[in-house]
Amino acid sequence: MKLKQIVVIVCATIFFVACGNKNEEKDYTQFVNPFIGTGGHGHTFPGAVVPNGGIQPSPDTRIDGWDACSGYHYSDSTINGFSHTHLSGTGCCDYGDVLMMPTVGEQKITYLGKSSQQMAYASVFSHENEVAEPGYYSVFLDTYGVKAELTATKRVALHRYTFPETNQAGMIVDLDYSLQRQKNENMSIEVISDTEIAGSKMTVYWAFEQKIYFYAKFSEPFSSYQIITDSVMTENGLQPQSKVLVQFEKTTQGKQIFAKVGVSAVDVDGARNNVLSEVPDWDFDSVRKNAKKEWNDLLSRIEVETIDDVQKRIFYTALYHTAIHPNIFSDADGRYLGMDHTIRYTTEDKPIYTIFSLWDTFRAFHPLMTIFDPEKNADFVRSLLTKYEEGGLLPMWELAGNYTATMTGYHAVPVIVDAYMKGCRDFDVNMAYEACLKSSDYDTTNIVTPQKVKNALVLKSKYYKNKLGYAPCDLEHETVAKGLEYAYDDWCISLLAKSLGDDVRYERFDDLGKAYRYYYDASTGFMRGLDSKGEWRTPFNPIASNHRADDYCEGVAWQWTWFVPHDVPGLVDLMGGKENFILKLDSLFTMESRLEGELISSDISGLIGLYAHGNEPSHHITHLYNYVGQPWKTQNLVDSILYNLYFDDVNGLSGNEDCGQMSAWYLLNAMGIYQVAPGNPVYSIGRPIFDRMAIHLTNGKQFVVVAKNVSKQNKYIQSAKLNGCPLNEPFLSHQNIMNGAVLELDMGSEPSQWGVN
Repeated sequence: MKLKQIVVIVCATIFFVACGNKNEEKDYTQFVNPFIGTGGHGHTFPGAVVPNGGIQPSPDTRIDGWDACSGYHYSDSTINGFSHTHLSGTGCCDYGDVLMMPTVGEQKITYLGKSSQQMAYASVFSHENEVAEPGYYSVFLDTYGVKAELTATKRVALHRYTFPETNQAGMIVDLDYSLQRQKNENMSIEVISDTEIAGSKMTVYWAFEQKIYFYAKFSEPFSSYQIITDSVMTENGLQPQSKVLVQFEKTTQGKQIFAKVGVSAVDVDGARNNVLSEVPDWDFDSVRKNAKKEWNDLLSRIEVETIDDVQKRIFYTALYHTAIHPNIFSDADGRYLGMDHTIRYTTEDKPIYTIFSLWDTFRAFHPLMTIFDPEKNADFVRSLLTKYEEGGLLPMWELAGNYTATMTGYHAVPVIVDAYMKGCRDFDVNMAYEACLKSSDYDTTNIVTPQKVKNALVLKSKYYKNKLGYAPCDLEHETVAKGLEYAYDDWCISLLAKSLGDDVRYERFDDLGKAYRYYYDASTGFMRGLDSKGEWRTPFNPIASNHRADDYCEGVAWQWTWFVPHDVPGLVDLMGGKENFILKLDSLFTMESRLEGELISSDISGLIGLYAHGNEPSHHITHLYNYVGQPWKTQNLVDSILYNLYFDDVNGLSGNEDCGQMSAWYLLNAMGIYQVAPGNPVYSIGRPIFDRMAIHLTNGKQFVVVAKNVSKQNKYIQSAKLNGCPLNEPFLSHQNIMNGAVLELDMGSEPSQWGVN
């Protein structure tokens, strides 16, 4: 096969794939372990959430530090309470809003100092008394003798607390609490009646203006309460407090008190209406059952057959983690907070979502969605375009209706283009094209965001790459990473331009897509910084890292040199041909896993040689061998990652989960496929790990992968068939999958010549 060819298998014999009947009664949630990733640096949380739910009630065990990003870390032994908003697997922290904690006895709220990870009212707990399942969480709070249970709907959390016999039963509702002690502004809290509390605040942190409103309804009346709205002296001066300390009448042993909490980014009425719409009564078990059903419906859409129960748990937990974010952001009444921070309205069939970690998720999560749930992926695309329409620019990393200007590139573009190229066009294509074009330009006009955010959102490097062809390393940081990502994103725009018949822009963006060549230094064999005089940055060290302050982004030259996913043949030519390319690629995986530098990025993790699976820029690299006639190396390396860097353990991820990206990589590769360049609707074939895998596609068809004789030892493909026809190349088109297909792979313990071209 020529390197530039795209392979679509057409067989004269029609191979019919029956849809089959899913086992409706099978409980797939039993294979999910929500604690995977809650240790190490996975940054996941174990709390209750429904698929893409807008509320995530979960325990908070620590306040500060990198590993407090989700609020929970498995190594901790105390719980501060249960807040209602959480991020899954991010490397930056936000949220932790509206914390609730049941109490027995004195309600302590003394400030314990900046160095403390505990609130004064924290409780000791044991993991032996902790349960986490999809849509449900429970723990016994040893300090208070209270069993806490959480479940959720899309926008409402339902709490159930089982108290001991006491005349000092209480509840703390802490509005000023947040993860990493964010700056609270405009806090307001009030007791509406003897069973209702409501409030609002705006925090300034990762999201510069994150607004949240809440409404809480309790099943028992308060016997008394105290509102705390004074200030407390901290190391950073006086900080305002906003809490309600509630007391209940004497409880008997086993007395259950419920609380239902709704949140909204619009107003208290929106939060209250969410509660009334989604949880009209106090039937905790019913809400839990419905949450479990939602998860079971989602998980059952992929069936895997294997005798390896560990891999089965890793697989379904990964699928679970891919459905945490993005989160629904529009209220039950259709209102939502726009990017211009005005109240807007949408319809039920066009929900608005938030939390778009696009630097991560364009690589595997969104490609997975184009197979698994293209309709929901279209919802995500429409949300991105709505944000463009309201805010003036496609987001880089959007959080709660805010541009955060986090990370590099403009990767809403490949998400949009990949959906379009795969035939999913249920959105305003003309607006999408306009939005993509603006993303590539240095255009700061009509963007609704504070100036300091705008400066980071629209970087001058865009001006340089359009004016000079490259971004000079003496004028900005991370210019190699930016330049390589710009080239890829611009190539995606060229695909859209060509499809729309815009030949002039097609030629321009196709040319911009080749700009990666500026950064390649043939004398060293690496992509490296080029300054405004056209000279290479010196000194140069390909294993040096200075986090967010060097020429790369969360990586080193050894990892970033391979980021040309859209033009592998061009990269091969740059490196002097296949032989040199292969030798260099081999070295990446076999050299010493050693880094140097002033501040080595913590994100460079999960190392095989200097391949870093714990961070996203490396995620496509194992599949590059398929492009140069050595597919057995792809199979071997994918096998190594699947079995050695993913575990059924709290420390089961080699890096941050990153809103589903780390898990999406696992899912696709466990199925045996991976899309190297989203935008090009072709998947590279790797090494499946299951005897049989079937995706029940939303169009009523199935995509089935059968791996005969597969085992840990039998990791190499000996031969392949697609719909009964021989498949001799290690690539598969998206259309093949969506038409309904059976991919049959004969596996063996030794490398073969299958797929060699």
